[in-house]
Amino acid sequence: MQRRRVLSGMRPTGRLHLGHLLGALDNWRRFQDEYECYFFVADWHALTSDYADPSHLREHTREIVLDWLSAGIDPDKAVLFIQSHVPEHAELNLLLSMITPLPWLERNPTYKEQLQEVTNKDLSTFGFLGYPVLQAADILIYQANFVPVGVDQLPHIELTREIARRFNHLYKRVFTIPEAKLTDSPKIPGTDGRKMSKSYNNCIYLSDPPETVQANVKPMVTDPARVRRTDPGNPEVCPVYDLHKIFTPQGERESYVVPGCRTAAIGCLDCKGVLLNHMLPVLSPIYERRVKLAEQAGEVEDILAAGTERARKVAGASLMEAKKAMGI
Repeated sequence: MQRRRVLSGMRPTGRLHLGHLLGALDNWRRFQDEYECYFFVADWHALTSDYADPSHLREHTREIVLDWLSAGIDPDKAVLFIQSHVPEHAELNLLLSMITPLPWLERNPTYKEQLQEVTNKDLSTFGFLGYPVLQAADILIYQANFVPVGVDQLPHIELTREIARRFNHLYKRVFTIPEAKLTDSPKIPGTDGRKMSKSYNNCIYLSDPPETVQANVKPMVTDPARVRRTDPGNPEVCPVYDLHKIFTPQGERESYVVPGCRTAAIGCLDCKGVLLNHMLPVLSPIYERRVKLAEQAGEVEDILAAGTERARKVAGASLMEAKKAMGI
């Protein structure tokens, strides 16, 4: 029996950090053993908002693929490719744009929100308004059964489902109706206590060597009530403890970290030392694999070329069916 398909992608915005690992790549690694997986670099999607300066697009593409491979995404188990290297995406995007009602795009909550909040870019473009159609093409062209997303992305998947239903109703059933596969995204604080984000310059990157990880964790913001070493603290308001919940075994948290913090039996540096004892064994192998991969000339390019060839076979067959259904 053919395994069901999962499709997911990432915009090439540069090196990936701990939030990407725990929020996406860990799930991808698990999915590749359960499903037929297609993972792509969404470089056309990057241009919908960052069209004014594409100078780092190729560099960032290579960086995130290195991070994928280092984090355990296996090109023998999953198809890895770059969106723009599969032109069938663009052609299906054009065909789907012919049947997508404009109000569907205009009421997209992300579109309205970003038009208001992003003030340093001109997003009043056809490409930005229509990116959900391109996203639908990305998904439908591989007949994906599942798309892993967080709760905030559910409206995008529902719009893809509506476009697929409209196409199948107008012509014939060509496209699989995809389902959102909700994934847990643990709270990942940055080194300043805010959400980990490149824009805040508070990230722990997968490409950071162990000494850099240590240097970034040691000055991390903790419970503001612990002004002095002897002040008791509250782990539940401490960003470092959010990371303990991910990396430190529950038994050690409950027997040592929590009571030690609440009674001031341990200081914040002691607490961070325990965290690093569990965090570094996870991150250091990723860093080491990345260094080796980066030294292998042409390895990433060969993997992407092979993935592109596999992706185009599937995408080409879907596009042909869609064109036939539309009388083209």
